[in-house]
Amino acid sequence: MYSNLPIKKLGNLSVVFQEKSWNEAYTLLKKGNISVILEDSINELKYHFDPANTEALSLYQQINNVFTYGIQAYMDSQQEIKPLTIVGTRYIDFLLPGLLAMGIMMSCTWGISYTLIDRRSKKLLRRMVATPMKKANFLLALITARFSMNLVEGLILFLFAWLYFGVQIQGSIPALLVLFVAGNMAFSGISVLISSRTANSEIGNGLINAVVTPMMVVSGIFFSYHNFPDWSIPVIRHLPLTILADSVRSIFNENLHLMDIYVEAIVLAGTGIVCFIAGLKIFKWY
Repeated sequence: MYSNLPIKKLGNLSVVFQEKSWNEAYTLLKKGNISVILEDSINELKYHFDPANTEALSLYQQINNVFTYGIQAYMDSQQEIKPLTIVGTRYIDFLLPGLLAMGIMMSCTWGISYTLIDRRSKKLLRRMVATPMKKANFLLALITARFSMNLVEGLILFLFAWLYFGVQIQGSIPALLVLFVAGNMAFSGISVLISSRTANSEIGNGLINAVVTPMMVVSGIFFSYHNFPDWSIPVIRHLPLTILADSVRSIFNENLHLMDIYVEAIVLAGTGIVCFIAGLKIFKWY
């Protein structure tokens, strides 16, 4: 945090005040190097920050407490803070299920969609059509291979989180496996639909990014989607990645079982089947 106040150290806050021009302060704020600008204006402190930024709001409250109640009062209050370390309440317990869900989406969309688009652009799909192999079997083989890859990647990620952070699965493992299969079905079907026509890799990249990037941002992978406007939340909740991430997170942290998430699994599997059939109908093999 910067201001035109002299350099000070405020107890455990370790906040340093330096003289900066407004342009320099705004530049630092835009870069994310600082969160709050403090102005000393005729014996009156003025705070400049974005109230929607939780980090800035927290910093403002801490600084304001120091100036209002004194450093000793702040230090005393700090001793009452009890960090949550219970399994299921930590940020890593929120993040890991989201990463597992996002990994399935990214692996399927890039591993299946881009592979099909690349092979079409190189005229490889035309050669496969000339063989006695059924077209649907080729797509199913590609999807099955991606299932296996996703399983290995998910196990490695979970093993690391379990060993290093002590992450645990509090719910039903069979339910988690059902969700894993349903999630792979959903994004595999979507991937086939995305790659059903184009033979241009640049266009294919754009189509894939147009699908995965919005969901990666809004579906509650790194932070809660409840931070978005209220009108958008019902839409976000029905996105495939949101359904998968919320369901996996519930199994990890809320001790849910198969009967608690079977509707979500059916929706994900149904989405994949519908998209796969639609993509197969309009699929361009040459």
